Amino acid sequence: MSGKALHYFFGGNTARGFFSLYDSNFAGLEKVFILKGGPGTGKSTLMKNIANDWQEKGYDVEFIHCASDSDSVDGVIFPALKIGIVDGTEPHVIEPKAPGAIEEYVNLGNAWNSQQLSTKKDDIIQLMNEKDEAYAQAYHTYAEALAVHDEWEEIYIANMDFEKLNVLTEEIKTTFFGEIHLNKEADVRHRFLGAATPIGAVDYVPNLTDNIRKRYFLKGRPGSGKSTLLKKLASTAEERGLDVEIYHCGFDPNSLDMVILRELGIAIFDSTAPHEYFPSREGDEIIDLYHVAVFPRTDEIYEEQILGISKRYRNKMNEGTACLAKAKKSHDKLEAIYHEAVDFSIVEGIQKEIENTIIELVEGSSVNEFS
Repeated sequence: MSGKALHYFFGGNTARGFFSLYDSNFAGLEKVFILKGGPGTGKSTLMKNIANDWQEKGYDVEFIHCASDSDSVDGVIFPALKIGIVDGTEPHVIEPKAPGAIEEYVNLGNAWNSQQLSTKKDDIIQLMNEKDEAYAQAYHTYAEALAVHDEWEEIYIANMDFEKLNVLTEEIKTTFFGEIHLNKEADVRHRFLGAATPIGAVDYVPNLTDNIRKRYFLKGRPGSGKSTLLKKLASTAEERGLDVEIYHCGFDPNSLDMVILRELGIAIFDSTAPHEYFPSREGDEIIDLYHVAVFPRTDEIYEEQILGISKRYRNKMNEGTACLAKAKKSHDKLEAIYHEAVDFSIVEGIQKEIENTIIELVEGSSVNEFS
């Protein structure tokens, strides 16, 4: 039987620039292959090929998607094997913790024809500059959008009954945790459930919550306390020794969008745009913070102001997406240049070397009952 696949992001194009949560997800691995090489050298395909092979063998795999192209992956992890493979090129340059002992560099640049690339030097430099400028403009525009979003939040923060919100938080804590205290250190992972991409917002909520028994859908407005509630639940879970998956907002990584407690079979997440979902199976439940803790008729009283803010916010977000699309256009042209200069038979050989190393590590492990 095939293993299960988990899909998420560890990096994001955010209002605070490119934001990486790499360390949290690759912590504890005993072997990490860091791939180097330009665009179009087959890094994503190599990782997918190896991941699919081990998944077919029955191993669970974590696919870490690229925020700049969600069809590509920036990394894969085999939890049972404690092995990972990751793209170590810009913007997610990775500093190894134990070079050689844990991390191993794999240079796919050995597969390209440098002489052929040198004839395209001017084109490569121009496209690199165009891509960098487009990303810089995207981050600047998202920062402007965040400022507009803060205006939106201020309306609801000024009209919140925080006592009711605190009472609700304590009730949820009791429902989730009861008297549970585990005698172990919590395993805490920080990730993104979604990302701002060149085609708009993309998320993996259905996949991440697929096997979760009880799902709580947080509804509300900007500033109605969803992220604060999630932070308090995550903190309580960690204090009690429960493993926690903490999913940050792909727009503002200082905010949270979801907390998953797999040991308890619980997921609770911000289920508003751009990742809006509704109950679809037994065990699903809505928690509406607007109706619980926001003063009545706030929407109606501030309707005109909210409409203006939401329009400005949406326009800025669309501008940011357009900038990411422009960056991807330049990146695709770069990929085409490098692709023409790569000998993919060499890449296939590198893939085989990685596969053989993984097999040797598994067979040589004292824990060889993986399969």
